[in-house]
Amino acid sequence: MPTPLHLFGRRPFGRWLACAVLAALMATAASSAPPPQSRPRVVVIALQGAVAPVTAEYVTRGIRYANQSGATAVILELSTPGGLDTSMRKIIQAILASKAPVFGYAYPSGARAASAGFYILMSCDAAAMAPGTNTGAAHPVLLGGPQPGKIEAQKIQNDAAAYIRTLAGGRGHNVKLALSAVLQSKSFTDQEALHGGLINYIAASPRQLLRDLNGQPIHRMNGQVQTFDLAHARFVPYRMSLRERVLDMDPDLAFALLAIGALLVYIEFTHPGVIVPGVAGIIMIAVSLFALSLLPLNWAAAGLLLLAFILFILEAKFPSHGVLAIGGVVSMVIGAVFLVDTSVPALQVHWSVALGVALPIAGITVFLMRLVLRARANKVNTGAQGMVGALAIVRTALAPEGTVRIHGEIWRARSAVPAVPGTQVRVLAMQGLLLEVEPVAQNPVSASAVQGQRP
Repeated sequence: MPTPLHLFGRRPFGRWLACAVLAALMATAASSAPPPQSRPRVVVIALQGAVAPVTAEYVTRGIRYANQSGATAVILELSTPGGLDTSMRKIIQAILASKAPVFGYAYPSGARAASAGFYILMSCDAAAMAPGTNTGAAHPVLLGGPQPGKIEAQKIQNDAAAYIRTLAGGRGHNVKLALSAVLQSKSFTDQEALHGGLINYIAASPRQLLRDLNGQPIHRMNGQVQTFDLAHARFVPYRMSLRERVLDMDPDLAFALLAIGALLVYIEFTHPGVIVPGVAGIIMIAVSLFALSLLPLNWAAAGLLLLAFILFILEAKFPSHGVLAIGGVVSMVIGAVFLVDTSVPALQVHWSVALGVALPIAGITVFLMRLVLRARANKVNTGAQGMVGALAIVRTALAPEGTVRIHGEIWRARSAVPAVPGTQVRVLAMQGLLLEVEPVAQNPVSASAVQGQRP
């Protein structure tokens, strides 16, 4: 098959001409694309994990950044099992108030935009899903505590239904199908959502999503219809700050840090002067409390965690054949599982984690406490307390004062009963550098035989 160079012949002039034509065509193609600085900017925000106060702060701050920086649009990547209603509504308020359109996108493949994520997806200016994703299952679930009565439950359900009707209807989605996700907890695949009118596009990548949206009418919540040139848009990823990454902590990890931190502080109290465990423990406790404080906490469960450590200490002090230790483990596990007052699984401490943390901490706490109690029961061997009761050998006559040898050292001593050199005396008290002694034997003995011994 002839190549473009063959069309111009085999002579050098023909080849040079062919190269010039190809270069001109490439330059024309390059000039058709705008320079990077003038290309539309699309801010990409990745909402991954549970919808919680930290993620709500991150998303709203990202949308605010997009508006302030003049971005053309926002892509909100959703991969969430749901979360807190208050955090969800905060995100939706930011989406509805955004000047730049926000495109909700369940991404990547295998992700889901369930429960609170479904509401967020329905609130966006355009909704899309990657192949292999799902959405829905948005029935409202009350946080921990007493279950509502029939009328109260009906009010909660009606409020959620009205909210989804407002969001889906305002964006032109299938309101009836959206209601089934709320009232009947139905879930939908990407194909079901597209054919049912819940979403606008199925896109394998953010770039494909922009190609699908390029020049298409976008229905804003205020009734306006806009089109956007997104063919050559460049992505601007918006990432969490360091503070948000630290606070966006899995509840399992937060509980583990809290328990380990408490154990390290306990080690510092039982071994004063080590310093490192105490400092590390306080840092762990502070970080975990910061993360947990953003979630609805059950203070009764927090009291169970404190009770668990008390039971561990009592087990070491008053051996109960393991009864107190078992009670401490049960108290810690129950306290951990119910620590976060919510029925959203992604925001709870799991049973396996609670048990895996409680058992080792129980063993370590009981072991350390027994070491402390054993050390306190032993007689002190140093200082004044170590001298009292010890045996010494008279070196110079005690009448009433003289010198004695004890622990390989020569000490001044005083005795109410005279004692001759070589006799054995017992230390009664220590007053500064003077020992109060009394004879314990009348016959002289060898200094090497009794030096530093105790009765």
